[in-house]
Amino acid sequence: MNSDETASPDTDLHAVFGYASDRGLRRELNEDSLIAADPIFAIADGMGGHEAGEVASSICVRTLGDSPIVGKHLPEFSADQLEALVREADHRIREATGGRAGTTLTGAVLVREGGNPYWLVFNVGDSRTYRLSHGVLEQITVDHSEVQELVDLGQITPDEALVHPRRHVVTRALGTGNDAEADFWLIPVEPGDRLMVCSDGLTGEVADGHILQILTSVSNPQDACAALVQAALRSGGRDNITVLVIDAEGGPDGHESAAITLPGTAQAEQSTTPRPAAGSD
Repeated sequence: MNSDETASPDTDLHAVFGYASDRGLRRELNEDSLIAADPIFAIADGMGGHEAGEVASSICVRTLGDSPIVGKHLPEFSADQLEALVREADHRIREATGGRAGTTLTGAVLVREGGNPYWLVFNVGDSRTYRLSHGVLEQITVDHSEVQELVDLGQITPDEALVHPRRHVVTRALGTGNDAEADFWLIPVEPGDRLMVCSDGLTGEVADGHILQILTSVSNPQDACAALVQAALRSGGRDNITVLVIDAEGGPDGHESAAITLPGTAQAEQSTTPRPAAGSD
């Protein structure tokens, strides 16, 4: 697990990022996959169990990694172009699995719009992307899940959603089901912004307040990812846990672009921190 920095000669804004993934304390396999290849940062949480959710998530991040914008810092890249890329991932997964496995997908592309840097955030399913800016943690994405629909209707509270028996049922996914439509947000980037992308193995175990405390107290993005994974494991680690933290920093840096793709899980598992015993504090 290494922090990496990316920069471009035409801007003094660069991304510094860390990542961590763990299968958790109760799952035999890690079906999460991630990509951190400037300017694309994303996590896919595979679903399907014996139908190979890990295959779906791997195909998803590999499709993103095939994009010609990989390695181009702050490209001009629209939501329509990103939507086409997501549709291609959906098509490849369905072709490979016959619609029997799927994946969530969330993350951001660091793009240029009108000469200025933006986060182009995208989401399908219940993995999440958050932004920490000026000390305020905001969940940018909206879960595509049954419990989120119940919250929106006022039938249950957000706290009740955390323990609802159908909290893991998603209403949109890539590769399976009838709805694979992604949502998009275009958000200006400010130096000092911190983006966190995660699978629901983190948010299902760790409250937003605790996430905020870690993100504001641990300055190194790699260390922050490791701390977040450990917090989820200490809370029970009932699901796969994958986290990306990306810092937007100003000022020159001399590092070249680095691309990291962790499809499936063996590679991600090699990057984990030691797991505590279940139920430890």
